Amino acid sequence: MGVPKFDFPEEEIKKWLNYIALICLSDEFQSLKKELEAIYVRSDIEDVRLHAFQDALYAFLAQDEDDRSYQTVDDRY
Repeated sequence: MGVPKFDFPEEEIKKWLNYIALICLSDEFQSLKKELEAIYVRSDIEDVRLHAFQDALYAFLAQDEDDRSYQTVDDRY
């Protein structure tokens, strides 16, 4: 698997990588990932650990995006 080509400045990429690393090391992330793994094992999903990791990370990133959009709306009022 190759590395995708992005047209972002290196500093922006490093910022995102650091942010994702902090998410992945958090207790909340680890707890969600383990919970998803247990659900996925019972559901007979292939690559349980990979899917649980991806879904947990997506959930945290989506939650952060929602939080930022709410802050933007609140800042206007």
